Order: sequence, then C-alpha cells, then structure tokens
Amino acid sequence: MTALPLPRMNVDEYLAWAAAKPGRYELYDGSVYAMSPEGVGHAKVKGAVYAALTAGIKARCLPCHALPDGVTVRIEATTAFEPDALVYCGKEASSTSLEITNPVIIVEVLSPSTRRIDVTKKLAGYFQLPSVAHYLIIDPTKPFIVHHARGNGDKIDTRIVNDGVIALEPPGLELKIADVYGA
Repeated sequence: MTALPLPRMNVDEYLAWAAAKPGRYELYDGSVYAMSPEGVGHAKVKGAVYAALTAGIKARCLPCHALPDGVTVRIEATTAFEPDALVYCGKEASSTSLEITNPVIIVEVLSPSTRRIDVTKKLAGYFQLPSVAHYLIIDPTKPFIVHHARGNGDKIDTRIVNDGVIALEPPGLELKIADVYGA
C-alpha cells in the first residue's frame, strides 16, 4: 500500500473522496493509502471465502449477510479499512451504503504489500469494534488460516487452521478449509 499525497481526512471526508475515485483505498490515521492490484491467487481465494460464507449463511438460515470487498469498516474517526470479505447480521444494509458498522466476521487475504498491516494494525483495529467476533487472516498460497476470535473480556483467542472446519460462533457458521482452497 502506498500513501497518497493528500490532505489528512476523517472517515466521512474519505468516503466522499473515495466514492468518486476508481480503485481501492483505505484510510489509516488520516492518510489515504492506495491498495495494490491483486494476483489471481488472491482473487480466487477471496472469491471462494465469500462464496463459502454466503453458502453457510443460507444453509443455516441465519439473519446475516456476507459481502466481498468494496465496503468500508470504520475503526475510528480517522481510520477505515476495506476487508476482503465480511459478515454482518441483522437488517440488510441499504444498497447505497458505503460502510458496514456492525461486522461480526472480518476476512483479510494476505498479499505481499499488506501482510504486515493485516497482522498488526488491522488485527488491533478490527477488535476495537464491539461487534467483531472473528478475524480471519488467509494465506492465498496454501491452506493456512489464522483465526482470531473474541474471548472473554479483552482476550483474543488465536489458532492456526490448515484443514477441517472453523466454527464461527457467533453467528453460527462453519467455514470448511476445503471450500476456501478448492481441495
């Protein structure tokens, strides 16, 4: 990710700016960052995890919704990220909404340019939101998912999953590793 030479912005200013621009961006501490183009492997895994989350919601008849990248998650006044996929529950967001305020599951697929940010700043940022129960960091090159789950109090439980199923409770989903990696 590369910082753009723009004036510092808050999230509302950023959303108005980004809505009129092609490409993908994120806002961190008031600075706008352009997101790098994705490789085929990254895009393929991102699509597969979105499809698996959508299928899981449908199979369990959950009052939840999965979204691929393209929507913003506001972390604080000057920080907003665009995850690779997310799940939120409750009333469906308006088709014109640019952000989701109550994500339950956040997914980031690693890329060389964002790997460090995904495992540090985004991990800390996403769990600032009380609605976030799960943060999945997915390696696009091999079956390797880091599952961070909200525990009791301020505890975050972390496990590495290479096969089998990840139980995402709440909201009551199961994510099969084979569905993500096409195995």
